[in-house]
Amino acid sequence: MVVKLQRPILVGGLGLTFTLWMLQSLHHSMVQLGEFSVMSLLLVGGGLWLLKQNRPKNDSQMLEMPVDRATVENAIAKAEVVVSQLASEADNHQALVTLRERIPQLYLELDREDILVAVTGGKSVGKTTLIQVLESNWHPQIRQTVSLQETPPLFAQAEENSDATALAPAKTADFVLFLTNGDLTDTEFQTIQQLRAEYQQLMLVFNKQDQYLPDERANVLLSLKQRMLGNVVATAVSPLPVKVRKHGEDGSVQEWMEQPTPDIQQLTQQLGEILAQQAQQLVWATVMRKTLSLKAEAKNYLNGIRRDRANPVIEQYQWIAAAAAFANPVPALDILATAAINAQMVMDLGNIYQQKFSIEQAKTVAGEMGGLMLKLGLVELSSKAIGTVLKSHAITFVAGGAVQGVSAAYLTRLAGLSLVEYFQQQEVTVNSTTGFNVEKLGQTLQKVFQQNQQISFLQGFVKQGVKRLLPEVAEGEMIGAEKAVG
Repeated sequence: MVVKLQRPILVGGLGLTFTLWMLQSLHHSMVQLGEFSVMSLLLVGGGLWLLKQNRPKNDSQMLEMPVDRATVENAIAKAEVVVSQLASEADNHQALVTLRERIPQLYLELDREDILVAVTGGKSVGKTTLIQVLESNWHPQIRQTVSLQETPPLFAQAEENSDATALAPAKTADFVLFLTNGDLTDTEFQTIQQLRAEYQQLMLVFNKQDQYLPDERANVLLSLKQRMLGNVVATAVSPLPVKVRKHGEDGSVQEWMEQPTPDIQQLTQQLGEILAQQAQQLVWATVMRKTLSLKAEAKNYLNGIRRDRANPVIEQYQWIAAAAAFANPVPALDILATAAINAQMVMDLGNIYQQKFSIEQAKTVAGEMGGLMLKLGLVELSSKAIGTVLKSHAITFVAGGAVQGVSAAYLTRLAGLSLVEYFQQQEVTVNSTTGFNVEKLGQTLQKVFQQNQQISFLQGFVKQGVKRLLPEVAEGEMIGAEKAVG
């Protein structure tokens, strides 16, 4: 196989014997840990990382979002940068017209005076009745500035996207009233946490409290307040009729059913105070959520375009690394002697994502990634997994350098995909020269490794590697298979 090396880093870096010696020494240290120890360290490290990522934010963290006008305007400007960058890299993108139209709308909405309150919850919790009662009892001034919008019932259908569709109006409202008829179910609590995670201000309304005995009512209310850390009110918007009995002086008894008035005093008082004192902040917070949503949407489009450009680059360098390791199979850890190749890949991928690197910076990043792979045990595990797959092909397994070549390609691919994932998480800028966050890069590397270690993927990848490194063997196996079928 002949591979052309036209990049300066590739030509100058592949012969660094000192790097090989250093990596070889590190490899011996890792081998001494033993297979079980290395795998255990990786699994424990990966588990701790996943636990950290999945750990829910506490309520104070979820509710902390700056809502002053200057901060929101700054966020809109950043969203506009992403849209502009999308236009510069794909001026005919189908979503551009809509994205551009939404930017000036966000600026106009900053001065909006009307408040939208969404009323949501499960089926038959009293949403419609609550709206009717509130609209009938609110102060005229509040009635003119506040609109109540009922969402479709949550948890009513089994379809996967039904709740997301029903909850959508609540995510664009300024304030949410979430109704429940008792203690929260896990599904209700998770939905509330989802709204809070998106910085949506809400109040939990314990409706139909009159249907509980006094002790039961107090227990349910206490439980709700503990789970919600306050911000809970109890109501009875449509109380059950009460039997009234009147005894006459002549001994006669009269009985009739009397309809109590709705019990919403606590709700109207607290809600009225919130809307009177925080109206402007609620509007700004809504604009902020819409801005972040717009920015994320535009960034997803941009990342998709860049990812399509990055994938061929990664594939090119993974097979260059495979050829280099296969042609010069220094024992075991020569698969990381491709640091020079990875450095050039860092520069090329950085150009795609507007992250500019000098040659020295690219070498440093590539070295950091190699060190992380060793530290996390990915080199050891990858080599053994690929060796196991190759053992099923006796001819390819005994071919010198096959394991090293395919492993080098695999690790180079992991490095490239990790860089793409890392770049996608960064702010969209033009020709950024910001430094690398090694901790975040390590987390990203673990995540990408976990996504690309399935046996089916490895089998397909090894097959591609054999076809490139040993085309005559791959062709012979294909002919043999055809004869067997015949």
